[in-house]
Amino acid sequence: MARAEANWERLVRAALRGERMGGGYGVPASGIAGNVPTSLGNNTHIDEVLRAADEIQDEDPTVARILCEHAYALAQNLDPNSEGRGVLQFKTGLMSVIRQKLAKREGGAIDRSQDIAKLQEFYKLYREKHKVDELCEDEMKLRESAVFSGNLGELERKTLKRKKVLATLKVLWSVIEDITREISPEDADKLISPEMKKVMQKDAARTEDVVAYNIIPLDAVSTTNAIVTFPEVRAAISALQYHRDLPRLPGNISVPDARNSDMLDLLHCVFGFQKGNVSNQREHIVHLLANEQSRLGKLSGNEPKIDEGAVHVVFSKSLDNYMKWCSYLPLRPVWNNAESLTKEKKLLYVCLYYLIWGEAGNIRFLPECLCYIFHHLARELEETMRKQIAEPAESCISNDGVSFLDQVISPLYEIIAAEAANNNNGRAAHSAWRNYDDFNEFFWSLKCFQLGWPWKLSSPFFSKPTRKEGLLHRPHHYGKTSFVEHRTFLHLYHSFHRLWMFLIMMFQGLTIIAFNKGSFKTKTVLELLSLGPTYVVMKFIESVLDILMMYGAYSTSRRSAITRVIWRFCWFTMASLVICYLYIKALQDGAQSAPFKIYVVVISAYAGFKIIVSLLMSVPCCRGVTNACYSWSFIRLIQWMHQEHNYVGRGMHERPLDYIQYVAFWLVILAAKFSFTYFLQESLIKPLVEPTQLIISFRDLQYQWHDFFSKNNHNAFTILSLWAPVVSIYLLDIHVFYTIMSAIVGFLLGARERLGEIRSVEAVHRFFEKFPEAFMDKLHVPVPKRKQLLSSGQLPELNKFDASRFAPFWNEIVKNLREEDYINNTELELLLMPKNKGGLPIVQWPLFLLASKVFLAKDIAVDCKDSQDSQDELWLRISKDEYMQYAVEECFHTIYHILTSILDKEGHLWVQRIYGGIRESIAKKNIQSDIHFSKLPNVIAKLVAVAGILKEAESADMKKGAVNAIQDLYEVVHHEVLSVDMSGNIDDWSQINRARAEGRLFSNLKWPNDPGLKDLIKRLHSLLTIKESAANVPKNLEACRRLEFFTNSLFMRMPLARPVSEMLSFSVFTPYYSETVLYSIAELQKRNEDGISTLFYLQKIYPDEWKNFLTRINRDENAAESELFSSANDILELRLWASYRGQTLARTVRGMMYYRKALMLQSYLERMHSEDLESAFDMAGLADTHFEYSPEARAQADLKFTYVVTCQIYGLQKGEGKQEAADIALLMQRNEALRIAYIDVVESIKNGKPSTEYYSKLVKADIHGKDKEIYSVKLPGNPKLGEGKPENQNHAVIFTRGNAVQTIDMNQDNYFEEALKMRNLLEEFSQDHGKFKPSILGVREHVFTGSVSSLASFMSSQETSFVTLGQRVLSNPLKVRMHYGHPDVFDRIFHITRGGISKASRIINISEDIFAGFNSTLRQGNITHHEYIQVGKGRDVGLNQIALFEGKVAGGNGEQVLSRDIYRLGQLFDFFRMLSFYVTTIGFYFCTMLTVLTVYIFLYGKTYLALSGVGESIQNRADIMQNKALTVALNTQFLFQIGVFTAIPMILGLILEAGVLTAFVNFITMQFQLCSVFFTFSLGTRTHYFGRTILHGGAKYRATGRGFVVRHIKFAENYRLYSRSHFVKGLEVALLLVIFLAYGFNDGGAIGYILLSISSWFMALSWLFAPYVFNPSGFEWQKVVEDFRDWTNWLFYRGGIGVKGEESWEAWWDEELGHIQTFRGRILETILSLRFFIFQYGVVYHMDASEPSTALLVYWVSWAVLGGLFVLLMVFSLNPKAMVHFQLLLRLVKSIALLVVLAGLIVAIVSTRLSFTDVLASILAYVPTGWGILSIAVAWKPIVKRLGLWKTVRSLGRLYDAGMGMIIFVPIAICSWFPFISTFQTRLLFNQAFSRGLEISLILAGQDQNTGA
Repeated sequence: MARAEANWERLVRAALRGERMGGGYGVPASGIAGNVPTSLGNNTHIDEVLRAADEIQDEDPTVARILCEHAYALAQNLDPNSEGRGVLQFKTGLMSVIRQKLAKREGGAIDRSQDIAKLQEFYKLYREKHKVDELCEDEMKLRESAVFSGNLGELERKTLKRKKVLATLKVLWSVIEDITREISPEDADKLISPEMKKVMQKDAARTEDVVAYNIIPLDAVSTTNAIVTFPEVRAAISALQYHRDLPRLPGNISVPDARNSDMLDLLHCVFGFQKGNVSNQREHIVHLLANEQSRLGKLSGNEPKIDEGAVHVVFSKSLDNYMKWCSYLPLRPVWNNAESLTKEKKLLYVCLYYLIWGEAGNIRFLPECLCYIFHHLARELEETMRKQIAEPAESCISNDGVSFLDQVISPLYEIIAAEAANNNNGRAAHSAWRNYDDFNEFFWSLKCFQLGWPWKLSSPFFSKPTRKEGLLHRPHHYGKTSFVEHRTFLHLYHSFHRLWMFLIMMFQGLTIIAFNKGSFKTKTVLELLSLGPTYVVMKFIESVLDILMMYGAYSTSRRSAITRVIWRFCWFTMASLVICYLYIKALQDGAQSAPFKIYVVVISAYAGFKIIVSLLMSVPCCRGVTNACYSWSFIRLIQWMHQEHNYVGRGMHERPLDYIQYVAFWLVILAAKFSFTYFLQESLIKPLVEPTQLIISFRDLQYQWHDFFSKNNHNAFTILSLWAPVVSIYLLDIHVFYTIMSAIVGFLLGARERLGEIRSVEAVHRFFEKFPEAFMDKLHVPVPKRKQLLSSGQLPELNKFDASRFAPFWNEIVKNLREEDYINNTELELLLMPKNKGGLPIVQWPLFLLASKVFLAKDIAVDCKDSQDSQDELWLRISKDEYMQYAVEECFHTIYHILTSILDKEGHLWVQRIYGGIRESIAKKNIQSDIHFSKLPNVIAKLVAVAGILKEAESADMKKGAVNAIQDLYEVVHHEVLSVDMSGNIDDWSQINRARAEGRLFSNLKWPNDPGLKDLIKRLHSLLTIKESAANVPKNLEACRRLEFFTNSLFMRMPLARPVSEMLSFSVFTPYYSETVLYSIAELQKRNEDGISTLFYLQKIYPDEWKNFLTRINRDENAAESELFSSANDILELRLWASYRGQTLARTVRGMMYYRKALMLQSYLERMHSEDLESAFDMAGLADTHFEYSPEARAQADLKFTYVVTCQIYGLQKGEGKQEAADIALLMQRNEALRIAYIDVVESIKNGKPSTEYYSKLVKADIHGKDKEIYSVKLPGNPKLGEGKPENQNHAVIFTRGNAVQTIDMNQDNYFEEALKMRNLLEEFSQDHGKFKPSILGVREHVFTGSVSSLASFMSSQETSFVTLGQRVLSNPLKVRMHYGHPDVFDRIFHITRGGISKASRIINISEDIFAGFNSTLRQGNITHHEYIQVGKGRDVGLNQIALFEGKVAGGNGEQVLSRDIYRLGQLFDFFRMLSFYVTTIGFYFCTMLTVLTVYIFLYGKTYLALSGVGESIQNRADIMQNKALTVALNTQFLFQIGVFTAIPMILGLILEAGVLTAFVNFITMQFQLCSVFFTFSLGTRTHYFGRTILHGGAKYRATGRGFVVRHIKFAENYRLYSRSHFVKGLEVALLLVIFLAYGFNDGGAIGYILLSISSWFMALSWLFAPYVFNPSGFEWQKVVEDFRDWTNWLFYRGGIGVKGEESWEAWWDEELGHIQTFRGRILETILSLRFFIFQYGVVYHMDASEPSTALLVYWVSWAVLGGLFVLLMVFSLNPKAMVHFQLLLRLVKSIALLVVLAGLIVAIVSTRLSFTDVLASILAYVPTGWGILSIAVAWKPIVKRLGLWKTVRSLGRLYDAGMGMIIFVPIAICSWFPFISTFQTRLLFNQAFSRGLEISLILAGQDQNTGA
């Protein structure tokens, strides 16, 4: 026991010293300080004390022990009984540290005076050791001079050291203070002198960082954070301060000494808001005010005052939704007139609203409920304002004091939580419980005021759902509001009834015209008038659906809404009856009858009225008239009848120009569609008219089965089989035409935006000289000096000025590329651009443009000399290459500048005379006679020697060498190259020659120590030595792509940039759960079954980046991996390198922090370039200074940018010691501006009962590298009531800041060069983009995972097409772009006051992101799209990952069909915008499903014609009649593939951005990589999950994993995933094709069959084998053998309780049936399963044994045989374990049964006409029948179980799965016999580098194995 205690003590002491034995490298030890339980209320102070103990452990263990004792005492006081979670373990561990040799004896008296003396003594020593006063003084001096001295790095180090030292001193002082309270004041005064006490208090006042703050230190005086010196910040703080119109605060309200009391203190006192919430919102409001003020201009004066305009903007934005809510109800706001409100009153209301919002928790999803709360609290506040002293509000008074959370929010939360619990984890029907929307929409009517204030908890609204006892056991709950999400496909019609009415009526009209052969006779007109009854009947159906869909919401809906539904039903019932009656009478009586005339008048009047109403409601110019006349009762009645009137969805019409654009877009599509339908397609309306008429006229067609219907009903089923595919294609081809049209328009719009103009490295080189000017025009703020140069026409000076401003940004971009290992050091040097600040009169371009140009110019000069070309011709040849000209000019000027700088007197004069002579020769055009160009190589060699010496450090030898080198240059110039005419300057040359003769011509050489001059010399040396062309620099494809896009974007349209100080502020917001943060070494080294590790994989697919990485960490590229693991820093760098190439949080954080880096650089340079600092900047030359250390630049960036990662379970991960927590802590340490929000779960015991409390917390890394809590806001309960991601976002959104928020997933990336454009993008909020201001800015994405594998490439191409070309068209001209989970930028205030940036209701909002777009559009937002800026995005890279993702999206889309948002948008958009919305949301998935259904309809139609024999009979008659139209109709070739058309956007997008040739090559390559197989497979995935979700539900979040797929997926795993979604359907299609092949009649023979069925065979085979074609190592024989063994084990393992589907077929089968839960679902499954019985019915009549009889008896005999087979199955499925005593009898029975079956079969073949082909035919008949029986049985599982047949059914199911598995497995096994197939597959799946590496690895692995043996 003693040994165990000693070990525990040593372990904890090691933790206290920071000696961690595990965890992530580079992560500072958390020690015991990092494990303070959150259940301790004041754990922050305990943590600080323990951290100080950790800090000084090695310096003085006794003081560390005293601090630990004090921490223990604090913990004991907070939780004496150790009831909180983890408290007992914490105390035990802490005591083990205290009980050491230096600790006091147990039971002995504690002398506190000694502890105080010891602490005081250590305080003095520690303070003297670190020289605190000197440290502070040095820091202040540096702070004053660092701007111009360049010592920003030193300032940063001093500041950090000062913070750490003072933080420790602060803790020591606080402990001393606490201990002195335990002794008498007299003894305390004796122990601590007044002088020492004063010093301690002074030091404590310096430690502003001890008081945690987020961005702006409001509760502490800060000397290090420059943000508090900004005038706008000071003005914002001042604006919130207490003023005389406010009541006095009670005496018990404490305010920190660092600030004065303010409005939020008053609200905290009155309403009981939490302190954490108040602190958070105080900074939030100050931040908002300061940023709005900054946009209005700089403030002046010592006490700046906030501008009225800034306050009004914040007030109007924040309370805009409240004011609209009041206007809608109608209700008078709490103020009478907003214009009369004072600035202070506006701020008070803003503070109140944000405090409500900040503490509302889940109620933030109810924006109008917040308006209701604000309305009442504001009224209470008005009452309080009339009092002298502030008093608590009546509505917030609780037993424990004043609490807004307990009294206002918690009652609402509890009822929402109760309803959420009633959804049965998402399996209950949506109609059975109230979601967030139901609760919020309750506040859309004055009925909500029945809830009273304070809440009337007895109201039915607060009634919790209960389950009634009785026969039905139906749950009882308060009704839903306004809308009920019934699960039915009828929502498609209900939401988009105008579309379906239009399509059906057009089809009807075209069909009528076609049957009348295109002539418009009286008969045709009379038939066309049948459109009237069609219209009113469809409107009647719509009104019926209105009534049905509202069932469940009648009790809570507004009376006006119910009245409207009933009135419309009555109206359309009457209208349909009258119009149908009149039309029938008109048909009976003829065109001249009275009924006909009445009918025409009625129809004309009704149609005219509807047209007028539609124009008034839809056309923008007419809509203005309608709105102007809204006060007229008649107009209001018409609007009420025409559209629903809700709080959302009002005024969504666009301005006239936008309306005309998307109307024209759709008119073209519709014209093409209907022309195609009527004229062009051989199988659509017109060609089918004659065959249809003939088939109807046929009598006595020969049927080969017993026909029930068609024979005596004009062959109805035959007609149906011909027309059904036509109708299906007609309904879906609108999406095909939209796809083509949108691709063309998107291509043209992209070309207009100049996308793809720079698409290669060559283009970057060619256009580089234009980049500085474009950069200054677009990304740089306007500069007065530039305007002067531009206006005065000084182009050379202007170009140099632009280059000087462009250079720092370009260089930073290039440096970041190097830090990311995309380029090597050589490429870095080539790409860097000179500062262009020196005395050269030309622009200095990067070396990669000028490399080798000098040598090319030299060769040209030599050639020109030989060819006797003139000087002008020589210069013309050089100038053809602009960069060659630049290189020559730069060398000419640089040599002169260098030589004149280092030489003086005669030497300087010599240089002037030489250059003067050259210039004179050029002027006289004698250059070729004066200079011997053939000797130029000698001059270059001497110049290289001179530059090579001068670029080194100064020394005597170097100086001597430089003089000799210049003398050599002199000799070459005078004696070999230049013919000097000395007659003009005889005196100067005499002086030079005299100096030369005396040996002093170059003796007084000044060594070039100036950094600028040194850079010039190095650059000259490079220009004269680099002979290789840099035309392919950079070589890395990703670096090329990024530079190409960035430079291309400089020429695109974008708003002008404003200074950083005036730009809009924004936040980046990333939700995180438990995904990978950083790859660990174990994860990187873990090998798969082939021995392939993730690290090896990354090395092979990124070989150049791996070499660059090794160079960066100073490792040889051939170094062994073990060498990397010898250094902790190298290990950390390796983990980061690998993580930055995966889809990790580390990659996302690095990318997003580029925003801050970009803002710091922009702010720093703007400040340096300002008028007052311009000269100082030029003198100091600070372009390359470490701008990250500038306090002002950092403060400005922090004011404009915030990054919050909401790590939902970070607290839990910390508590469990998870690696993810350590990695997140590491990210915080590496990124000081990173903030982590998480939900802290505190478990404790209150009043003897377990209690769990939830807190939203925000933390950052403190100066010790550990978590520091900034804010903590208690939540009303568990925040996860709905979908996880939106709930995670919602709890943390209160910690975001700014005017905008960019939503970023944790698999995204960003780039520094793109971050430079963020302030331009934010200006889009102020641009004109339509009738409404933008509420969401769409941003382009680049999918960075495209190079991982062929599947990743397919997904990348598909996704890129959508996020670029697709969304380009959605935004403009269609105006229906939504939010798709991409890196869009939200108007933050707009959205947080309207429900947030996503919706969270369980299941219905599973695709949570797109609902933000729906909500924004419904609330008069505007969503735009911008492509001059991009963000990286990762996608799934393996087929299973992709399928799970597609399944999640398709399931989410199925849920969208049921949602109220889709219904309202479909109803309230004008017709053409509704068309756009349909085809781009659920219409895409519905048309995808319809494409697959069309194949089914077509094949089942052909199967009907084949099995019934009617097809052959009609064909025979057609041959006799020689009717080609009939023959064509019967032999239609179904080649319709939607995939062909959906590839058009991808192709056009590639052509636009990559060029025609590249696009063609990429497309062909993708075809060879079987992309068609992949896309066809995805078609099945989307169809399955979309359809099943609408039928049965079951949509859920599917974790795909975002790792690299380098492992082989087992056969059984693929089978489990795809069995029901693809394999069953693929086999069904194959069976239909086999049936048609066996029994069908095809006029074209084999060729005709192939043409007719090839697309269907392709789909079937793709669905069956794609998972194995795209499976790594899927065709290796050894893997196939192992897969078969694994599959059979899984198939026959019976499982049991707790067994998962991955382990047992039975468990998996039960899981697969889980989606069938409802009676409706069982009925639908039964109806769908009936199709399988057609096979048996048709095939038995084609058997030899039954011919030529068509009697019904044949069919019944087949069922008798099937019954016998079923009995046989029951016999063979008997469980041997259940008959353990009758084993012998059981075997005998099975043997006899088998023999009887075989004997019966032989007898039947011999004695009857039963043939072997009949046996095969019976398989075709009985297999689908058995599947149909099985499908019906599992649908009615409860009944089958009661009948005792479930085991038999399960055996039948296992048999079918075994058979399906074998059908798929056998071809795979056969292919695996051929090794070349496996090789081909590897090349197919991965790029060539990895393929080579994989093969080498396998060979080496084999050799090692043999060697080892």
